[in-house]
Amino acid sequence: HGKNRKAHFTAPSSVRRKLMSSMLGKDLRDKYHVHRVPIRRDDEVRIMRGHFFDREGKVTAVYRKKWVIHIERVTRDKANGQTVQIGIHPSKVMITKLKLDKKRKLLLERRDRDKINKLKK
Repeated sequence: HGKNRKAHFTAPSSVRRKLMSSMLGKDLRDKYHVHRVPIRRDDEVRIMRGHFFDREGKVTAVYRKKWVIHIERVTRDKANGQTVQIGIHPSKVMITKLKLDKKRKLLLERRDRDKINKLKK
């Protein structure tokens, strides 16, 4: 029992990349006709849920082992005065600005729903 849970929690980093996808903001969605994209380091995101709701910032780390991302200025102070990053799950953020490189542009072109539907017709 629990094969799906097992597959999820023992997934290798390459698979986690896809599982750790975030939705795109409205303007990006209208531009690329894509709903979700795997999150990456220099993307800018807005937090949509929880304590840090509506906070925006740049992704500083994608911590695949812990299934979370770290966002600049989303921190808390420990009792000893040290500041620590707070992990946010990528399904709870919205990408407001993409860091584009060649591979990512190709990915967006390949997954352009608008284009795909036109080709089907």
